[in-house]
Amino acid sequence: MREGIPLRLPLDPETIHGLVVGDRVLLTGRLLVARDAAHRRMVEALRAGESLPFSLEGQVIYYMGPTPAPPGKPVGAAGPTTSGRMDPFLPELLGAGLVATIGKGPRSEAARTAMREHGAVYFVVTGGAGALLAAHVTAARVIAYDDLGPEAVREIEVRDLPAIVANDTRGRDLFEEGRRSFAASSE
Repeated sequence: MREGIPLRLPLDPETIHGLVVGDRVLLTGRLLVARDAAHRRMVEALRAGESLPFSLEGQVIYYMGPTPAPPGKPVGAAGPTTSGRMDPFLPELLGAGLVATIGKGPRSEAARTAMREHGAVYFVVTGGAGALLAAHVTAARVIAYDDLGPEAVREIEVRDLPAIVANDTRGRDLFEEGRRSFAASSE
């Protein structure tokens, strides 16, 4: 486990493959924000053979629905939503070029398998820390599906957003390793 690794977005394949479960990273650059309804719409479009209104190639999606922005700020709170709700959509989005996701909580076996097959990673951020995480967002704009309101797809710019690698390209899982480590220390 390495601490405070600065990562520029978009992520290149070499950087992605070099990440290891437990690495603490600081993300800087542009990424996408999308939740359940946007994921459903993206996958429906892909299944219908339609192009998305933005490219997923090399992109990172943060599972977050920002609260309204106070005056002078790009977003209000910027906390993660539960990643498992997006698991049914993940394989198809990875197939369309997505390389990483950010959220909270563990992923399903199917999602972990898809990440391993596509060479993608999953970062976790602290749930309940939306105000703190919002301080790392420097710009935000809706780029698609405006009719979804708070679930519209946004592009945000972040500076030193703290995250931890929870699933790496080798198939390792931070949550499983944590449970095993705890069980071993309890014996």
